[in-house]
Amino acid sequence: MHAPRHHRIAAIAALSAGVLALTACSSGGSSTVAAGSSSPTSSTTESASPSPSPTPSDFVGIPEGASPFSGRPGGAGKQVLVVKFDNTPNAQPHSGLRSADIVYIEEVEFGLSRIAAVFSSVLPKTVGPVRSARISDIDLLAQFGRPAFAYSGAQHRMRPVLARASIYDVSGDRGPSGYFRDPRRKAPYNFMGVPSRLLARAPKASTAQDVGFVFSETVPAGGRAVKVAIAPYPASQAKFVWNATAKSFDVWLNKKPARATEGGTQHATTVVIQYVAQRDSGFGDKFGGKTPLLQTVGTGKAWVLRDGRAYAVTWTRSSATSGTTFTTADGSPLPFAAGQIWIALVNATSKVTIA
Repeated sequence: MHAPRHHRIAAIAALSAGVLALTACSSGGSSTVAAGSSSPTSSTTESASPSPSPTPSDFVGIPEGASPFSGRPGGAGKQVLVVKFDNTPNAQPHSGLRSADIVYIEEVEFGLSRIAAVFSSVLPKTVGPVRSARISDIDLLAQFGRPAFAYSGAQHRMRPVLARASIYDVSGDRGPSGYFRDPRRKAPYNFMGVPSRLLARAPKASTAQDVGFVFSETVPAGGRAVKVAIAPYPASQAKFVWNATAKSFDVWLNKKPARATEGGTQHATTVVIQYVAQRDSGFGDKFGGKTPLLQTVGTGKAWVLRDGRAYAVTWTRSSATSGTTFTTADGSPLPFAAGQIWIALVNATSKVTIA
């Protein structure tokens, strides 16, 4: 287990928050980087001037009453609901996704991707379209204690595995309460959920606890200016475009703006593109697709994007029940900006574009 948050915040206060400057790999100012190297190499020095290094008092950790998942005010101590969303063009627009504290993107069969959204601070009226669980969800969700887990089904062989997992299963397989079909959508993209009713099915679901993140209003020093970052999947893509006016990244999924039923597009205050090892899980779908197992326990490389800058970091997660920390080359935690966090889990061999 990682250290309790109050201990980690004390340790943070003792550290200088300098971050190594990250520079472009090509004369055009863009980088295409695989996880194999410890950090991108440089041929030109980033010309944009970073903000001054934060002082110890700038590390706010989790403000009083804020969510440990997103730093959002009023999110402390609330129960956790995780919902699996479809992530194909037919799923658009997503309903309720904008209210999530954390949004994970996971590779599934045939190089497509799905979304696992973590709700706690705010519960929207509806969520969806809700789709099926995958084997990688089990380790991913264990860091949240025992959350309520909403999904629309799972491969028959995986059901006993889910039954042993650290979740409260509030899936459609366990009963219809909290679900409905939206007549304006085509099946199977019309299976929707009502978060308040889903959580009511799991009265003992865990509450929001430390998962390793730290937050600061001050933009960390170093990094490099970024306008566009692309997380690739064999048959899918997530793109994040810096929006200086909104002070967040516009989210694109499958090469189109990610639309929200609330209007407009999805936005991310902090983006993490996390390289993870992948292997065949032994599971698959009825069409012959093989389900990859994403190894989110261990250590690896990642990018953290916030405030229009990109930082090369190392992620570490010691066990399934531990949170994930993101640190710079000198071991200092890289603080996130408070707000919704998108974490794109990509194969360690993938070529991520930072432009």
